[in-house]
Amino acid sequence: MKDQHETKRPGITRRQFLGTAGAAAAFTIVPRRVLGGPGYISPSDKINLAVIGVGGQGTYDMTKFMELPEVQVIAVADPAREMDYSKFYFGGMKGREPAKQLVNDTYAKQSGNGSYNGCNAYVDFYEMLEKETGIDAVCVSTTDSLHAFGAMAAIKKKKHVYCQKPLTHDVWEARQLTLAAREHKVMTQMGNQGRAGEGNRLMVEWIEDGAIGEITEVHSWTDRPAGYWPQGVSRPDYVPASTPDAIDWDRWVGPAPMRPYHPIYLPFNWRGWWDYGTGALGDMGCHILDTPVWALKLGHPIAVQASSSPFTEDSGPIASVVTFEFPARGKMRPLKLMWYEGGLTPPRPTELEAGRRVGDGSGTLFVGTKGAIMCNTYAEQPRLVPEAKMKAYKQPPKRLKRVANGLAGIYADFINAIKTGEPACSNFDVAGPLTEIVLMGNLAVRANAAFQDKGLRGQRLLWDGEKMEVTNIPDANKYVKREYRQGWSL
Repeated sequence: MKDQHETKRPGITRRQFLGTAGAAAAFTIVPRRVLGGPGYISPSDKINLAVIGVGGQGTYDMTKFMELPEVQVIAVADPAREMDYSKFYFGGMKGREPAKQLVNDTYAKQSGNGSYNGCNAYVDFYEMLEKETGIDAVCVSTTDSLHAFGAMAAIKKKKHVYCQKPLTHDVWEARQLTLAAREHKVMTQMGNQGRAGEGNRLMVEWIEDGAIGEITEVHSWTDRPAGYWPQGVSRPDYVPASTPDAIDWDRWVGPAPMRPYHPIYLPFNWRGWWDYGTGALGDMGCHILDTPVWALKLGHPIAVQASSSPFTEDSGPIASVVTFEFPARGKMRPLKLMWYEGGLTPPRPTELEAGRRVGDGSGTLFVGTKGAIMCNTYAEQPRLVPEAKMKAYKQPPKRLKRVANGLAGIYADFINAIKTGEPACSNFDVAGPLTEIVLMGNLAVRANAAFQDKGLRGQRLLWDGEKMEVTNIPDANKYVKREYRQGWSL
């Protein structure tokens, strides 16, 4: 149910006249693709943005979009009226009411009128998309379990979509969003900001330049979940007497199986529970693995294998290692990519100087026939190993298009895509296949828990990427596409 009746939005008009500059622009030749195509928005128009999910990350995303003069936030939706994030790095109170107030206060200050009441708040994002007919684009920053639902609902209404990582909760959902975005011809972007950064482009250019020869193996890792949220735990035995009035629990649970409310899931710990999150790999994989996937032109893996610390079917393990196997790509040899989480890391390169740290808690190490390259979480600070090789290396020309403002440019890059018709750097044709790879790792981890009593723990899963099918252990396919709670469908 909507929190308030729709209100007239004073103070900021949709079209901003550009005076003499606008007159000059009338004679500018622009590509045909941006003239009146699906979802076309004139460069002189504001882009009306709605935000689905305004917890910690969603509120952050919303504020970054509000910093762009081309964007007008007109509505927010979240099943939580308000929620306390003071114990988490986001801080403060979040939810639909704090978010609405933030939008109205920001635009009141900008307008100079002292007041503004143009942002509407909803419990149900489907209702918001139905009633707010002026929406041009949508930002989806919900729990992982709802990413595909918010994004798909917007795409079907031909709204442009920015969606947080991982793009979806399951492999099948990632494929569906990729196909839907193509079909409806909308601009898209996933929130893996490293894709917009300088480091990733340098890594691609150096590897293509043969800086370390042919790549023989890749190691990527993160220290999460340790210190961020609990994993490897069972569901609580007790149920609180009541659900807080500030949250619509049915809508928060969404397509997952209905469970009793419990504070163990909120406001941030949901990441470790398979019903709502995708663990450390889902949280960080779309950041970290984007570098090798892009630089090495990785498509579908042909096999995935996992080992981990003990855990339950309800939540992910404290630590795990996943091995992805990829076939040859053109002149590139077959490749094994190793993922480590929970504090596990690969062996240090033998040529790395004593005292030098590998990564920043997360990172990637490329091993080639002529040396190694290491980089941090978002491919930042890429360096050849040892440092003497880095200093001697003559870097190739920068041939890849750069995104203004680096990591922070991920938001403006999406808005630019809407304005120009040029795809954003992490559009769903990029983000969808990347997410499929990431979530295949989770499939292998989850299969360990499900099949350990059958003697199949650590089994190598053979994967047909085109069909999205585990070919040697059919029972593992239940993790390709989860069953949705009654009343929920894409």
